[in-house]
Amino acid sequence: MLNEIDLLKWVEQQESAVRGAMHRVEKVALHNQRRVLEAFSAERVSASDFAGSNGYGIGDAGRDKLERIYARLFGTEGALVRTQLVSGTHALAAVLFAACRPGDHVLFATGMPYDTLQSVAGISDTLGSAKEWGIQVDVVPLQENGAPDIVATLSRILPSTRLVMCQKSRGYGARRALTNAELAPLFDEIRLHHPDVWIAVDNCYAEFVEAEEVTVHGAHIAAGSLIKNPGGGIVPTGAYIVGPVDFIERVGAEVYAPGISSELGPTHGHLREMFQGLFMAPHVVSQALKVSILASRVFEQLGYTVSPRYDEPRADLILSIDFEDRQALQTFAREVQATAAVDSFAVPEFASMAGYSDEVLMAAGTFIQGASLELTADAPLRPPFRAYLQGGLTYEHGFWTLFQVARTLDQNIVTSE
Repeated sequence: MLNEIDLLKWVEQQESAVRGAMHRVEKVALHNQRRVLEAFSAERVSASDFAGSNGYGIGDAGRDKLERIYARLFGTEGALVRTQLVSGTHALAAVLFAACRPGDHVLFATGMPYDTLQSVAGISDTLGSAKEWGIQVDVVPLQENGAPDIVATLSRILPSTRLVMCQKSRGYGARRALTNAELAPLFDEIRLHHPDVWIAVDNCYAEFVEAEEVTVHGAHIAAGSLIKNPGGGIVPTGAYIVGPVDFIERVGAEVYAPGISSELGPTHGHLREMFQGLFMAPHVVSQALKVSILASRVFEQLGYTVSPRYDEPRADLILSIDFEDRQALQTFAREVQATAAVDSFAVPEFASMAGYSDEVLMAAGTFIQGASLELTADAPLRPPFRAYLQGGLTYEHGFWTLFQVARTLDQNIVTSE
């Protein structure tokens, strides 16, 4: 086992090897920070916008301004940014049920969706799913190279298809995350041949990772969680949906009530956090990406299979790491938990969770429950024994977590002079 000084030198060597990749992340963050500042300035954000509302939330000027800022950043006509939407899955379910009625068809065009969305769609037999409402669901696998299959997608769009859904992030799969440039040709072809079909994107973990958002590249709708990227690590709950005004009204009717739509929605005391979190998001996302890049290099040097590699393009925050068995995976998760600021004494164990077909292991010493923009790791209990590392509010936290993990696994370290 290396002593602490030599181990620190080894981690710093890995840090030096990834400087170029980190610099590219910093340039994107610089660009995205400017976009956010310009949107805030255009909407004339003032301290008075943070007052919030209670009761029904009718006439909440600060909330309406925040939603206009989201629309500006995503290049869409409208937005719904609400604490009543409690997760990305909740927002995506609202999108699906806003678009589709019994007898309609929804097509997942980037392979099997994330586990919790499988329940929404009825791919997993679930109470209240789209399948139960008579909505037909189909899935187009990705090509062998991980890219969307445009020809297969177009061939599977039916006269009853109302919605094509895509997922940017890898989720709990072996697939890689998809960049905007990879998705844009698919969007273009759908718009050309099926202009009446909505294109929606599960954008969780992807906001501010690239220089533009996916809706600038042809998606009509995007949705994600505020306790991930756009909340900047301080928003305690909520989610967003951006898209055409007429579609946002449909979503409002689904989330609240027909005839009322998005006029309701109290913000209580959360508007200051929601504005400030969005302001901070480009920087905090860059911190999480730099943690992911260093982690990719460290685990690769330790002999593990990782995706993406440290020098590959990033389209989301998630890094997958393959372990040889369940015990090695749990050892890793316990070290991540042990270096957390919150609940460092807890011991992660596999357990059942709502929306997941397999037991899940989660290392999540977070200030906000479930906030995976914070440094977390999780894994479903199924072969291969693959962990998913994401987040990191500060690069420094990620550095010391990786130092601790390397200390535990350092039998594989080869030092260089």
